[in-house]
This record gives sequence, structure tokens and C-alpha cells, in this order.
Amino acid sequence: MLSFWEKESLLQYDYIIIGSGIVGLSAAISLKDTAPGSRVLVLERDILPTGASTKNAGFACIGSITEILTDLQTMPAAAVRDLVELRLRGLRLLRSRLGDAAIHYRENGSHELIGPREEWALHQLPEVNRLLGDLFEGKPAFTLANERLPVFGFAPGYVKALISNNFEGELHTGKMMRALIDTAILKGVEIKTGCTVKAIDDFHTGVNVIVPHQTLQEDLAFSARKVLICTNAFTRRLLPEEEVVPGRGQVLITDPVKGLPFKGVFHMEEGYYYFRELEGRVLLGGGRQLDFAGETSTDFHFNDNIQHQLEELLRKVILPGREVTVADRWTGIMAFGKTKQPIVKVHTKNVIIGVRMGGMGVAIGSIIGDNIARMALESGSL
Repeated sequence: MLSFWEKESLLQYDYIIIGSGIVGLSAAISLKDTAPGSRVLVLERDILPTGASTKNAGFACIGSITEILTDLQTMPAAAVRDLVELRLRGLRLLRSRLGDAAIHYRENGSHELIGPREEWALHQLPEVNRLLGDLFEGKPAFTLANERLPVFGFAPGYVKALISNNFEGELHTGKMMRALIDTAILKGVEIKTGCTVKAIDDFHTGVNVIVPHQTLQEDLAFSARKVLICTNAFTRRLLPEEEVVPGRGQVLITDPVKGLPFKGVFHMEEGYYYFRELEGRVLLGGGRQLDFAGETSTDFHFNDNIQHQLEELLRKVILPGREVTVADRWTGIMAFGKTKQPIVKVHTKNVIIGVRMGGMGVAIGSIIGDNIARMALESGSL
């Protein structure tokens, strides 16, 4: 059973955030920036954030040309432009908040490999550049870069053209998360791990967040004025009615490759494949489109077929004729929906949600966190 002291002083907060990924920590930092006297608690169900925030490839990207063109087939042009702007604003907030040095932000080049099935996109460059022109002061977002193909050494039978994505960079995912955690703690945010939220009860005058205490074998009821849900792919465990579909991403990383001929980040096939140079290694991920049904999962399992296809891509297209060994593998869980738009809304009077990053958590996580923090503060800061 809990003591008088615990009930009196350790369970009451102004704001409770569920989920300690990019969105959750960003929301906590924004709350403390605006309301420094408030008590802010972040609850994380595992020892580390377990979705995609610590498992992504570290792309600071706005979307590849083929991805944007595919979006234009299903979304109004204005909505596509606004989505790209959201990614830009999110990346600017992330970089200004943490600093480029802390997150190892670099601009070593960003490119998309165009295969035979994507050659149609080459004719659409002027249209897309016009659509996005005001976001980049009239400069083209995408340009042809075929002159770099011989240097990079990709398989010529597959790669027909190369497009430069002129406003994208890369970062170190681990250092980014370390910087977010350190910044939150420095501002006085409390982070409790190993706290699986069992229920959320909005009483209109406040919210109770129920967390089982494993040792005492009883439920703890944390209380707050507002609760912010930032659980992305795992949102339906708390809010089963929300339209959030998990999407597992398969990733591998090689041992250092002697004389690796490229740096920067690279997209392929509407962004379903992606790879980058990292400390002389190749980090390669994706392939979800090979088994959408199987990868609609929150289980951190390997898909043997996709892992095999990633290795085939690595050896036949990206590094043809080179010796390469795989050093490590992992999976991450993203969240998707019928549209690319994230879910940002008031769920009940005192519960706000910011979820469904669409595989763009690095780009938009900071701005979504800031947006839901502002929504939580609308009733007045302390």
C-alpha cells in the first residue's frame, strides 16, 4: 500500500504525457518553456521508448520526389504543400532547440535513385518545384544529379537517374534522443520508465492516469490537469477507436565498408527503401511494401523475406561487386493511416492526442509535440 507521503506529494502533476519518444519529450519541453513552474511528468511503458523514435534511420527529410508525386495522386496539391511545410517547420524547431552539434546534423547530400519504374517522375520535377517554390525562396527542391552516378557506383542496370533532394540532411538518432532527454530533465521534466498505463479517466475537472505498481500489486492513480497521449503506433491499446495502423520497419547495418563511395542519405521506390552512410557503414531499411499485411504489426519480429530482399538490394544495387557483411539488424514500429496527416486533436476535455507520424517522426515530431503542448496550455499556464 502507498504511504501518506507518496499519496500527498508524488502523484499530483499539472501535465502528464504518455510516451517518451520524440513527440512526448518535445511536448514536455514546450510545456516547461511556456509554463516553467508547472509540474510535468512523462510516463514510458518500457525502459527505453520502443516505437520508432530510437530505431529510425536518422533522415532529416521532407519526402522524396516519387513520394510527393504519389501523394499528389490522392491529396489536393495544397495539402501536399502544407505537409512538406510541416516537415520543414518541425526540422527547424528540432535543430534550433537542440543544436546541430548535439544531434550530429549534417548535410552530406540527399538523393533518390530512379529505377525503370520511376522514370516517369523525371518529367514532373518542374511541377513539384513550382508547388514547393515558396517554401525554399524560389530555389528548386529537386534537381537532376546524374553526373554523380559514376562516383556512387550503383548498379547501372537498375539506376537510370539520380535526383538530388536539395533541402534534406541527416542526424544521429541516438544523440538526438539523448539530447531530448537531457533537455527535458534540465528543464525539470520528470520521466518515469516501466510505467504501462492501464486506463485514463477524464473527470472534466482533471484526469487520472492509472498505472499498475508491480511490487505492491495495486494500481497507482496519477492525477493531472491535462494528459497528452503520444504513443504513435501503440495508441489503440489506450484508444481503440482511433484510426492508427502500425507499420513495422526492417533495418540492417553493415560492418565498415572499405572505400565506401558515397555519403549522405538516399531514397528509393517512393521512400519504401532508404539507406545512408554512417561512420563508413551502410544503414539500409524498408521493404514494408513487400508484405503490407505481415508488417502491419506491433511485434518486434524480423521478416525473413524482407531481410533477405534488403541484403539482395545491398549487394546487387547499392554495392555491386563489393565485399560486405551485415553487423546488426533491428525493427521499429511506425504509425500510418488513410492519409499522411498526423492525428492532432482534443480527445476529451482534458485529454489531447498527437499521434500517427506516418514514418516522419524525426521531421514532424517536434512541431506536433509543440502543437499539443499549446493546446494543453490554452486553459492558462501556471
